[in-house]
Amino acid sequence: MKLTYTVEDKPKFSQLIVFAFQQLLAIMAATIAVPAIISGTYDSVGEVSMSMGAALFGAGVGTLVYVLFTARKSPVFLGSSFAFLGSMSTAFAGAISVAAGFAGIVLGALFAGLVYVIIALIVKSAGVNWLNKLMPPVIIGPTVAIIGLSLAGNAVGDLRTANSGGHELIAILCGLTTLIVVTVCSVYGKKMAKLIPFIIGILAGYALAAIFTAIGTLADIPALMICDFGKITAIDSVVSVPDFTFITAFKGFGDLTGAYIGTVAAAYVPVAFVVFAEHVADHKNISSIIERDLLDEPGLHRTLLGDGIGSIAGAFFGGCPNTTYGESIACVAITGNASVLTIVCTACLAIIISFITPIVGFLSSIPSCVMGGVCMSLYGFIAVSGLKMLQPVDLNDNRNLFTASVILIAGIGGLTLNFGAITITSIATALILGIIVYAILGGMKKDAK
Repeated sequence: MKLTYTVEDKPKFSQLIVFAFQQLLAIMAATIAVPAIISGTYDSVGEVSMSMGAALFGAGVGTLVYVLFTARKSPVFLGSSFAFLGSMSTAFAGAISVAAGFAGIVLGALFAGLVYVIIALIVKSAGVNWLNKLMPPVIIGPTVAIIGLSLAGNAVGDLRTANSGGHELIAILCGLTTLIVVTVCSVYGKKMAKLIPFIIGILAGYALAAIFTAIGTLADIPALMICDFGKITAIDSVVSVPDFTFITAFKGFGDLTGAYIGTVAAAYVPVAFVVFAEHVADHKNISSIIERDLLDEPGLHRTLLGDGIGSIAGAFFGGCPNTTYGESIACVAITGNASVLTIVCTACLAIIISFITPIVGFLSSIPSCVMGGVCMSLYGFIAVSGLKMLQPVDLNDNRNLFTASVILIAGIGGLTLNFGAITITSIATALILGIIVYAILGGMKKDAK
């Protein structure tokens, strides 16, 4: 695709801040959702509270680590990984204290990061040709597509979510307004509007939701109250230091036992192998967008090291292992801005904002329905990017047809495999099934000729 800014380009500083803020908006909801989901009551330790500000800080640090390892050649932001939700819950459920639980999630991220390091060393030695044969376009294309399609329910669910008492139809109206403004700006907007369609769309959707909420408040009509401004009014300080994970974790390392460490390793290590498949799919996707094969240059071993070490750094500060975000990749594709400097600025902005309570409160107050409208375009673009990879594939060949069909149905249908506390995600399951079907049908032998 035609890029307005290539990987090496450096936008003007004033524009750079705006572009970075847009990237931050694209990844914000998912990044802070992970600590919000994990926070809760665990019978063995009691109440666990994870900081959203710390997760944002960790995502920023992890992204800077990733950019460093990839030699500033891959324009992707790293955010909190949903794949490790079960692993983190296991770490807290099996701990004897809150501090031990935090020590466990830091240790688990270290285990997961080491898996990436080991795979990176193998890839460095063996190269990536074997991977290209194992995952040709007929396999990787549908896999990328289901990364977006598997999130469709999340986008629609958010689109229909209003503040407590707000009516679903009003929420959908605000979300669709956001979506329409994003698409119109992206297609018909002038240069700057094309580069920041998400900011314009979110502001439009938020403004409409705020108007409905104001009318509903004045006229005492709960159905119109879409926004929850309590997240802003509850703020009691301008600057605050996030509750970094390592501070509590250091107090709990003394409570760790051999059995508990083994439990944490069993919860994290298999998931790291699963996320490896999604890592490859994400980098195949961004490679097709910027028309550079990142698996060759800077190399899969570098992207793996950046992702793995970045996850360790992210969990050290925020508790959540990081992963490359499809939302970030879609933002690059839709805006045509592949500048790595934008990603670096986004990471720095995430770190700074994590200390500024009013900004965190404002971002948290953006209605779910508005973000749902944004996510419809982001997730949809991921899905279409994967389907575009199928263009050169001969679907008249039943080997290709059945392979792609199995991946799409398994992924969209949500086929997961559970082994105790370990869950192989639907994306990884679909990819594995696709590889098996393609091999059984002789596709790999055909490619080798």
